[in-house]
Amino acid sequence: SEYAELDRWVLAELNQLVAGVDSDLEHYAPADAGRKIEGFVDDLSNWYVRRSRRRFWKSENDVDKLSAYTTLYQCLVTLSQLIAPFMPFLAEELYQSLVGPVSPDEPASVHLSDFPVADPALIDKKLMEDVRLAMRVSSMGRAARSQAGIKVRQHLIKLLVKVNTKEQKEALTRLAPQVLE
Repeated sequence: SEYAELDRWVLAELNQLVAGVDSDLEHYAPADAGRKIEGFVDDLSNWYVRRSRRRFWKSENDVDKLSAYTTLYQCLVTLSQLIAPFMPFLAEELYQSLVGPVSPDEPASVHLSDFPVADPALIDKKLMEDVRLAMRVSSMGRAARSQAGIKVRQHLIKLLVKVNTKEQKEALTRLAPQVLE
């Protein structure tokens, strides 16, 4: 589907987050770990969930809808495990709401589950950079619209983006549907 790349991106970001939080905790830097988690949650809600909204709400139960729900579920369960050392009660509530009803063979508590381990094979640095570029371009576009008093739902006749490298041009060409949406 056209959203498979979006799912791959959020899973790459999730695995990068797991590796980063694990490293920060190992080096006694919980504030850095907390900031990384906060940034991921912001990107998850403001990019992934918004971009996937139609997938979650469509009436047919196809592979694309299942993929969106599975990806979001994996992100939220992993987040509950990552925040457990910082916010034990919130982490437990989130874990119980997500895992308890559907996976009775999983540990009874987030605090009894294993801390997540990053899968380096899922960390696609190029994809992560490309989507970050698309996010920056979208953000600049929203700011320009706001400054010009043009509503977000109003179609534009033309969109011009100046890039610095051939790789950025290729990335934006590939991710143009995400930016244009």
